[in-house]
Amino acid sequence: MAKSKHLFIALLLAFTGFLIGSVFFSPTHATLIACITLLVALWTNESLPLGIVSLLPLIMFPATGLLTTSEVAANYANPIIFLFLGGFMLAIATQKTGLHQVIAQKILKVFPATPRGIIYSMSLTSALLSAFLSNTTTALLLISIALFLTDNPALKVRLVLAVAYGASIGGIVTPIGTPPNLILLGFMENQALPAIGFMEWMFMTFPLAMIMLLVIGYVLSLGVQKITIAHLSDDIIITREQKHLSWILLGLVVLLLLNSPIKPYYDGLGLDEKGILLSFGLLMFLPGLDFLTWKDTKKIPYEIIFLFGAGFSIATAFLESGFATEIANQLTNFSDLDTFYLVLIIAAFVTFSTEITSNTALVSMILPVIYTLAVDTGLNHQLLLMVSTICASYAFMLPIATPPNAIAMSKGVVRIRDMATRGLLFNLVGIVLITVYAMLFWQHVL
Repeated sequence: MAKSKHLFIALLLAFTGFLIGSVFFSPTHATLIACITLLVALWTNESLPLGIVSLLPLIMFPATGLLTTSEVAANYANPIIFLFLGGFMLAIATQKTGLHQVIAQKILKVFPATPRGIIYSMSLTSALLSAFLSNTTTALLLISIALFLTDNPALKVRLVLAVAYGASIGGIVTPIGTPPNLILLGFMENQALPAIGFMEWMFMTFPLAMIMLLVIGYVLSLGVQKITIAHLSDDIIITREQKHLSWILLGLVVLLLLNSPIKPYYDGLGLDEKGILLSFGLLMFLPGLDFLTWKDTKKIPYEIIFLFGAGFSIATAFLESGFATEIANQLTNFSDLDTFYLVLIIAAFVTFSTEITSNTALVSMILPVIYTLAVDTGLNHQLLLMVSTICASYAFMLPIATPPNAIAMSKGVVRIRDMATRGLLFNLVGIVLITVYAMLFWQHVL
């Protein structure tokens, strides 16, 4: 009965979204608002299974004329999905061999064996790896380890979120940490703007990331401080199978590092990261290694793959309908505001827009608009562009916002309601923190 009520509420919210949207936008854009409202409401109130809701764009978008069935279906075979498949295979192999237990033991020896210590260890480790590796890869590898550290359901949720949020936060630390950073650098080069060097970028973003990690670790540890962390035996014997897998994973990390370009000094290997992850995932089935069998693929969370297909479909609908440009152009109405308030509005707009669309697609669309806005107002181009790019990685509410958020949902430990509640708080903290940090620091160095 409760689910029926939640379904009715979701439909009512969608209808309300259409009515409000009709006042300010075209019927097509109002329809898109209604569809997105319905999807977000269903994901949040869990009246339907996550995977089922994620397949609804295949029906809704063609039925409303927003996209054709072929255009929607193509998003469910987006190349990044194969990166996920490879990563899920590696994560399943790590868990099947028990290698995650060994890694967890090593982590507990470094950090305090308290809930707050472990939460910080997960978020800091995740952030550090994500600064140089894909945040998707980092989240896939670490979340299985985080889940092993405790049997307490409440603490499991905090640890999984610590990994996911840490991966998103760490991605801003280097230019190669996440795709939006590279898009910004490419855009600045095309506009003949002064380049931001690798070390200069780290100098500007590292303090911001550390402050955000401290805030998130502290908030996530509230209410779980009295939970006891299970003691791991000091005499865990590493099996031959675990050694082989650890060498393979180490080889993967080294290959990903070598593949990461450091402009203008090093161009990387030029390999496709999605192909690398899928190749290493398939390697788990190789005779002689036999880490996985075909039966193990049943553990792959296909609902998360459907979820990303839905996210890509929403991004496509945004762009194809012209709604993304329409929304972005509304920012020009705020061009007369004081710089602080303009930066605050841009930060809020990008952060919450990223919750329902790809941050890569959003940054690609928003940077030209922000650049034009900066030119028209005479404001610091790089300041506004940097704020827009960093905020695209600071979306913590919904699983479709970032790959780490989606991976956090894949383990069945975190409910969307848990993520949305805490994520809203962290979104607001991030918006204010980035705005203040930009005005106090970036404004003077860019």
